[in-house]
Amino acid sequence: MIKKITFIVTLAFFASSTYSQETADTIKHWKFNGVTSVNFTQVSLTNWAAGGENSYALNGLINLSINYSKDKNDWLNTLNLGYGLQKQGEQDVRKTDDQIDFLSKYGRKVSKSFFISAMLNFKTQFTDGLKYETDTSYVISKFMAPAYLQASLGMEYKPSEVFYAVLSPVAGKLTMVMDDTLSSKGAFGVEPGKKTRLELGGAVSIGFKKDIMKNVNFNTTLGLFSNYLENAQNVDLDWKVFVTMKINDYLSANLNTHLIYDDDIKTSDKDGNPEGAKVQFKEVFGVGLTYKF
Repeated sequence: MIKKITFIVTLAFFASSTYSQETADTIKHWKFNGVTSVNFTQVSLTNWAAGGENSYALNGLINLSINYSKDKNDWLNTLNLGYGLQKQGEQDVRKTDDQIDFLSKYGRKVSKSFFISAMLNFKTQFTDGLKYETDTSYVISKFMAPAYLQASLGMEYKPSEVFYAVLSPVAGKLTMVMDDTLSSKGAFGVEPGKKTRLELGGAVSIGFKKDIMKNVNFNTTLGLFSNYLENAQNVDLDWKVFVTMKINDYLSANLNTHLIYDDDIKTSDKDGNPEGAKVQFKEVFGVGLTYKF
């Protein structure tokens, strides 16, 4: 009986050790990191002779990434979330930032710096976006209106961990407007009454992330897309820059810019006359609490 118990314990210990080793070997190929930041700005005026209005602004962001690398396989996943609110004077609380951006990129190494690559990117927002007129406002965007899903196949050049460039001659872009009111107006390039628009074309994706000086991290991504079937010369552009300037372990200053050009997003003047597509630009700067992990 004692021999049986000894054998079972020994077998269990061996199995446990083997499992622990396999788990450790699996975990070591994963690299996880993230940044969370909350920035708050407040202005309070009482009998201020120079004039002005009371105001406050709150911006939060979460940038997460998890990367798997083993042998010839390289798989990167990133999730960027951002949201901001502002209240000035007697105005209602207004949104200043709103984004959900998920990217998954898989590469199979074929040489030292080149990979066969597949990418999937999804973008949308959390809450309604409003356009404000003099004495009124109306909804111009919502969650899943728009939403963008882009998939591509191609070749990736990745000479180091800080830079990659992906050329995808085969790419598809699906624009979704899952709101009846907005889709009926043909918002974001869908045909009036339809809720989706599929484009087939080619894409280029470039990413760079590095500490460019002490306590300053620079992170940028650039995405280009051309629709082969319609106006291929009008290239859609999506360029993001995120700079983190560390003050100490918990305080930092952040600069976040986002430039977009989409030929399918048309604009109009205040009288409703069409003006075509325009460059969109957003900049958010703040100082606040930041935690890296």
